Amino acid sequence: MRRLLPLSAAVLLAGVLTACAGNDGGTKLELTAALPEKVPSGTEIRIGDPAIQAVLGASGLDKELTDAGVAVEWANISGGPQSIQAFRADKLDCSAVADIPSLFAAWTGTSTKIVFQSVTKDPLNHPIYQLGIAPGVNVTSLADLRGKKIAYSAGQAQGALVLRVLRKAGLTRKDVTLVELTSTGDSYVTALGSKAVDVAPIGAANVKVYKGKYPGATAILTGIRDDASTLYCLTSAVEDAEKAAALKVYVGLRAKALLWQNENPDGYAAAYLQKVQGLSAADAKDVIAADGAKAIPATWDNAIARLQATADLLAAEQNHDKLDVTTLVDRRFEKVEAEAAGDRVVSGDAA
Repeated sequence: MRRLLPLSAAVLLAGVLTACAGNDGGTKLELTAALPEKVPSGTEIRIGDPAIQAVLGASGLDKELTDAGVAVEWANISGGPQSIQAFRADKLDCSAVADIPSLFAAWTGTSTKIVFQSVTKDPLNHPIYQLGIAPGVNVTSLADLRGKKIAYSAGQAQGALVLRVLRKAGLTRKDVTLVELTSTGDSYVTALGSKAVDVAPIGAANVKVYKGKYPGATAILTGIRDDASTLYCLTSAVEDAEKAAALKVYVGLRAKALLWQNENPDGYAAAYLQKVQGLSAADAKDVIAADGAKAIPATWDNAIARLQATADLLAAEQNHDKLDVTTLVDRRFEKVEAEAAGDRVVSGDAA
């Protein structure tokens, strides 16, 4: 893993810290206290955020990170299952995920806080997922899902999407066969191609590849917004004054990185999609077109409301405890990312 070493030192402002020490010996910061303004020398934070890691390097924003005194130990980790496992092993502080992992972390006893929210500017026309249809299977609308075998992973965003799709179609779990299958790599695509399942949510950016690999394969849109994108962290990390100070810097630069990504699609494609993901130039271009532009919301109100609705659905469908999702967000960082985006924040339905 590549490390960005701290280049400057500063002293945390007085008055924002409690006198007690955190679990790892750092100064504890109450969750109600203001975020520190300065990063002490030697502060390190462990982050799994591969795309932003690449964008920071390509854009030169990584220099601002080091100039602020932030050292990042990068982890090649993203997504819920990997990040929760790393949290439990105390190998990671923060990770880039959709919104579902924060719910399952809470339901399985791992305390986390969301510190970053971003959205897609045109979410229904640029969904994260489409429903891949196995070759030879006739599904042209959501109503056709009745009686089909559908790939399902309870602890991932894809699983929540399947439940939302069934509800929209007026169907229940009894009307289909849910096939438990964790989505890792191209596992869903392989399951579709081998006809182990009839239907599976696959990344919209991978649909062209899927259709090209398996003659007769198709895909349909869900018509459901699925663009939630967050950075979530161990609660112990945001309660550590030094790490909270580093996170404040990182969150602001992460907002700038996403905006740079929008404005420099070729640079993003070369730095991440081609160099890290190994895509061809043509496939990288297709991914960017499918993904759509990212946006920083002026407030998190709408994102939190959508997360609560999802939590309520999963609690009912998967027998989880009711959950107040406001306990899962650290809104101190809401203003940090909005201020970093400036007049380019989005509001209203788009947020």
